[in-house]
Amino acid sequence: MKKITSVQNHFIKSLILLREKPRARRENSQFLIEGEREINLAINGGYTIEIILFYPKIYPLEKARELSGKSEIIEINKEIFNKLAYRESTGGVIAIAMSKDLGLSKLKLSDNSLILIAEATEKPGNIGALLRTADAANLDAVIIANPKCDIYNPNVIRSSVGCIFTNQIIVCDSKDVIHFLKENNIKLFCASLQNSTSYNNQNYKKSTAIVVGNETHGLSDCWLDLGTNIKIPMRGKIDSMNVSVSAAVLIFEAIRQREFS
Repeated sequence: MKKITSVQNHFIKSLILLREKPRARRENSQFLIEGEREINLAINGGYTIEIILFYPKIYPLEKARELSGKSEIIEINKEIFNKLAYRESTGGVIAIAMSKDLGLSKLKLSDNSLILIAEATEKPGNIGALLRTADAANLDAVIIANPKCDIYNPNVIRSSVGCIFTNQIIVCDSKDVIHFLKENNIKLFCASLQNSTSYNNQNYKKSTAIVVGNETHGLSDCWLDLGTNIKIPMRGKIDSMNVSVSAAVLIFEAIRQREFS
């Protein structure tokens, strides 16, 4: 078993780049996962774990061996662990995982699908929250259209509490998604204040895609004339909610209708 004790080690420096730089994650097709729960969710979600790094004073060797399966394990010290860990409550274990092909060709849907599409969402915390909602609703898929944030950003993984691994996720261009929806006769509901009607007056019982937009600018024009624009009536002084909250309201109305149909 290998043991690394210096943060100046070339391999450790490459892992720090994986943590910090989207380009490094893309070029190497790798990313870091922190925490036993998240690593197990990734394994169950079909991700390949290449290496397990563990700090033995927090995460013992026996558990690292059990978690790793056939993957390599490397012992690291506290200094290295603190350099690699994005959060303090990681529990002493970090995995190097291979990223997946998240292209539209990989999408698999049920006969009566319910999909969430998030266009140009910028904040990793919002993407993570959307994925938690999608997991809670057991959606067929989450499509990230025109992404502004790397899906394997450590903050996405952290804020999703591992739901990045429990959802079917697709990352692609908006135009490609729109073409796919038309070809497959999936009804489109776009969250927008423009020319919109109240969300609770719609029928979501057939194959449905709910689309939410960028936190600042909303949906781009290419979406707004395609389906039905819906809004959540507001009773306060402002006319918007956080994108993840809005998505949750819309998704669970669709779930409510389907469960009581």
